Amino acid sequence: MKEALRQLLGTVRSMLPVLGVIGGFQALVLAKLPADPLLMLLAMLALLLGISLVLKSMEQVIFPIGNALSHELSARGSLPLLVVFGFTLGFAAVIAEPSLIAVAEEAERLSEGRMQAATLRLIVALSVGLALVVGILRSVLGHAIHRYLLGTIALMLLATWATPAEVTGIAMDAGAVSVNIITVPLLVALGVGLSHALSGRSPLVTGFGLLALAVMAPRIAVQLYGLWAYGDVAWELAGRSPPRVDGALVPIAVPDSPHGALLRDAGTILRSVIPILLVVVGFQLLVLRRGFANPRRLLYGFLWLLIGLFLFLQGLRHGLFPLGAAMALDLAAQGKIYLYLFVFLIGVAATLVEPALIAITRKAEVHDPGLLKASILRWLAACGVGMGLVLGILRMAQGIALEWVLLPLLAVLALLAWIGPQDSTALAFDLGGVATSDVTVPLITALSIALSSLLGSGDVMLDAFGLIALASLGPILMVMLYALAAESWRRYHAGHP
Repeated sequence: MKEALRQLLGTVRSMLPVLGVIGGFQALVLAKLPADPLLMLLAMLALLLGISLVLKSMEQVIFPIGNALSHELSARGSLPLLVVFGFTLGFAAVIAEPSLIAVAEEAERLSEGRMQAATLRLIVALSVGLALVVGILRSVLGHAIHRYLLGTIALMLLATWATPAEVTGIAMDAGAVSVNIITVPLLVALGVGLSHALSGRSPLVTGFGLLALAVMAPRIAVQLYGLWAYGDVAWELAGRSPPRVDGALVPIAVPDSPHGALLRDAGTILRSVIPILLVVVGFQLLVLRRGFANPRRLLYGFLWLLIGLFLFLQGLRHGLFPLGAAMALDLAAQGKIYLYLFVFLIGVAATLVEPALIAITRKAEVHDPGLLKASILRWLAACGVGMGLVLGILRMAQGIALEWVLLPLLAVLALLAWIGPQDSTALAFDLGGVATSDVTVPLITALSIALSSLLGSGDVMLDAFGLIALASLGPILMVMLYALAAESWRRYHAGHP
């Protein structure tokens, strides 16, 4: 009971920035109450309880399962078995990811059928699975992560330069939503557990990095798909003409009743959890042929996870998302300065309550409590998301092409990956992936679509897509700069005792 209360109080502290930003702007700038204050209050309470249950499930079930599986697979000494598990887990976790489904369907609609939703999802799932295979092989072989990151960034730079503008944002956003609240702790536990199983390996160097590769690989794969989809030669080879439909935006369908919405949310959660659960349980029982040490605790843990995710989703859907989008539109009418300040602060506040970010920063602090304080890492990532959002809104308002913002950012990240401390590089790129997850991605999507028609060219394909990508690159930049400064400070004090 005390542990549950401690978890809830910690979640309340994490939510204070969100409540402060919304309440401050609502009272001081807009000077009005939300449309339905009681519903907003209930939604925020559901969000608090949901985050607490999810974090509890991560600590008691998901992290231990990931560690146990990596230890057992490593102890078997079968690299092919470990690789097959990594690929299967990555593919199963992504193919049914609701955020990816939403991005893929919106991409098909806005591209007028050139990019097929099913094909895009399959490409992303395959690329994530292959990225995990590469990441596992890197850990086993002991290769430095910066070589893989530099190679991947070089490919992204080349692909971004060659890809049509309509595809760049979709590709970047597809990578950002390829990991979620369940896969993040499982992959981190898998990587850290693998580093412990390989004697003499640092968890910070070897254990982290899987998430970074899982986020970056789909971006390259989708860009290559975009080159095919938007090339007239591709359609000629396929023996048909590019589809043409009415370019007017069609509102996304919503359920007709509250009961329909609840059932849809429950189905979304089950669709996310069941493929991962089948992979984990299947490998444990059918491949390793071992039962679980405490099946009742495992069952209760997944039950709390499902309940927590459901409450979490209701809190987002009925509280944070509609309120954030409505406030952004109201503030835009007050003046762009208020809008930019709100976008930055809501990005910071939303990132601070991202459950996957909270979980991974706590895990990192265990391995270097002096430098990698969980609270510092979370604030750095949150400020990075806020700055990325402001940069994206400025780009939208000024009509600047996305590639002219992405290419310099990627070049800077490549330089930092080359000169920065290697024990923080993998973690920094991992944080970029988890900072844009279950809380921030839908919020950013709502903001981008709402503001695209107000500030941009009116072409949602060019304006809205890409905001998630810029938000995910900001945390990498902030954490890398922090790690570089901290390492320089350490060296200075070592030379001047």
